[in-house]
Amino acid sequence: MDPTKPKYWFPAKKYGWGWGPPICWQGWLVMIIWIMLLTAGGIFIMPATAKFIAYAIFMCLPLSLICYLKGEPPRWRWGKD
Repeated sequence: MDPTKPKYWFPAKKYGWGWGPPICWQGWLVMIIWIMLLTAGGIFIMPATAKFIAYAIFMCLPLSLICYLKGEPPRWRWGKD
C-alpha cells in the first residue's frame, strides 16, 4: 500500500456524481450505524409520516458530510478516467 495515497472510506462512483459502497471497515461501520438509526427512527417515528421524512432528511446530512470528508473527492464521472 502506498503511504502517500490517502485512504478513502468511500470510493467515487464509476458513473455519475457521488460515492459508492464502502471499501473499508470504517465505512461499513458508519453505514451499519446509519442504517440502524434510520430503522429505529422508522419504528418509533413512522406513524407521524412528516416527522419521519424530516428525520430521514436530517439523517442524510451527517452521512453526506462523512462521505465528503472520508471519501474520494466528488466530481462527475462517466466510466474509466
